Amino acid sequence: MQYPINEVFETIQGEGVNTGLPAIFVRLQGCPVGCPWCDTRHTWEQTPENEVPAEQVLQTDGQLGRWAWYDAETLLQAFQQKSFSAKHVVLTGGEPCLFDLVELTNSLNHAGYTTQIETSGTFEVKCSQSTWVTVSPKIGMKGGLNVQSQALARANEIKHPVATQRHIEQLESLLEGVDLTGKVVCLQPISQKPNATALAIKECIAHNWRLSVQTHKYLQID
Repeated sequence: MQYPINEVFETIQGEGVNTGLPAIFVRLQGCPVGCPWCDTRHTWEQTPENEVPAEQVLQTDGQLGRWAWYDAETLLQAFQQKSFSAKHVVLTGGEPCLFDLVELTNSLNHAGYTTQIETSGTFEVKCSQSTWVTVSPKIGMKGGLNVQSQALARANEIKHPVATQRHIEQLESLLEGVDLTGKVVCLQPISQKPNATALAIKECIAHNWRLSVQTHKYLQID
């Protein structure tokens, strides 16, 4: 199976439960969710004129919106070509769960990599059983998509972006009836603004949730 890939790079995971872990990020092209604060809008559209050869996706020349078809074997070869040393792969986007990721995650696991998916929860999650699934639920976005109950049930981690009390209320409503046994719930300030951070800290203490700070933005790394 082939997947439209926008970007492949190695860095440190900057947020959520796996903060600080060296990781290879694989960014898939395509997303209909429409988050107003999105900082990767160039991944929204999979336009034919922006399709490039696979090797160009590995280049860091600042060209936005480009993408190439990769299968699992080609992706693993790219990891070797770039001499990546990290053994944790994060599949992100865009919206990675637009695609059936079972074959890709199984192949990565069999090659010795742990896998993680970062998804909005608006599509069914299809992946290997051992993949760590981070659902960052996007509620009431421009795309008009609802968070899927299957995605919440599959999630290992529910990481909710917050800026106002309304976002807390939305999360509380979303989690009603969801079995949270074995799941980690994180609040992540949408910005580094003091009010959003203070709100997240207060609500984490009140609910016994976990704070997720976007450390990569503070460190000014990818």
